[in-house]
Amino acid sequence: MQLAEIYRRIRERKRLAREEGLFLLQKADLLDLGDLANEIRFQTNPEPQVTFVVDTNPNYSNICNVDCIFCAFYRHPGEAGEYTYTVDEMLKKFKESAAQGVTTILLQGGVHPALPLEYYVEMVERTVKEVPGVTPHFYSTSEVIGMAAVSGSTVPEVLQMLWDAGQRSLPGGGAEILSDRVKRKISHLKGTSADWLNVMREAHKIGFKSTATMMYGHLEKHEDIIEHLESVRQLQDEYHGFTAFVPWSFKPGNTPLERIIPHYATSTRYLQMIAIARVYLDNFPHIQASWFSEGKKIGQIALHFGADDFGGTLLEENVHAAANFVNKSNTEECIELIHDAGFAAAQRTTLYEILRVHPLEKVAAA
Repeated sequence: MQLAEIYRRIRERKRLAREEGLFLLQKADLLDLGDLANEIRFQTNPEPQVTFVVDTNPNYSNICNVDCIFCAFYRHPGEAGEYTYTVDEMLKKFKESAAQGVTTILLQGGVHPALPLEYYVEMVERTVKEVPGVTPHFYSTSEVIGMAAVSGSTVPEVLQMLWDAGQRSLPGGGAEILSDRVKRKISHLKGTSADWLNVMREAHKIGFKSTATMMYGHLEKHEDIIEHLESVRQLQDEYHGFTAFVPWSFKPGNTPLERIIPHYATSTRYLQMIAIARVYLDNFPHIQASWFSEGKKIGQIALHFGADDFGGTLLEENVHAAANFVNKSNTEECIELIHDAGFAAAQRTTLYEILRVHPLEKVAAA
């Protein structure tokens, strides 16, 4: 196998096989891979602009019973620091966020062993009715599975109830690495890779759009990365329900896994993840760079390694904060960061509809 031949196939938009993707991860020079990914990015999204969304990521509860060893956020019922907000309390937060310009609310919690399904459905119904300017981008696959278990419903039934309440998109959280070899070690109570894929498949059947995520930088190997990419690429072929792929690195602070993996993954590894995602996920329209999880400068650099989206403004975020990792920004700074990277900044909706473009003179004149 030769790198030049794989590069040629990528430029011809031919689908990479697993072994070719693995060979790239093992052998490709980062700058060569980044240049190639950037080419594919502009073939897929020709406009010299980068999208972003004005969003927030509150949590309705930190009570969880799946005990993932990479997580510093969760608490058990009755444990010090545990909380669960009422729907009224969350709607108050949502309205305050909307007043600050937020258009997407990414709402997640723990896998709560006692909250009734009606709680989650009411949250959607009231958000749609009372805060019509925001999109309810609610509930990870793990939470959906938990709702089904508590209510005695099936996953499709839960998803249909959320759809009927007005929800149209799901976040991609809960995937971590879609390799059961790794999942058995870091989240053995959370379910299998097939469980995550099944929730997304059933959601896409109904009509939901969602993101696909990947958390790397812990116990995975190159082979597990490719297994993850292959799994989401195959599911995307079925319904084209994924809007974007979003990788981020494991943050060890205050987690049980910190004893084994005490350090962050490198910025080089992150750029490699962005680039390999762009060239391997040939059926994904968008690859998201993260100023939040990787730092603002690396987020900007990722925009030249295949990413075309800059994520959200994250008015509120608690999960990474629990791991002692905090980055803050706002709409104006996101626009400035995108401009400084050489692109026009396009504010979007959850589903990548463009709301307004903040042009960059040198881009517009090119």
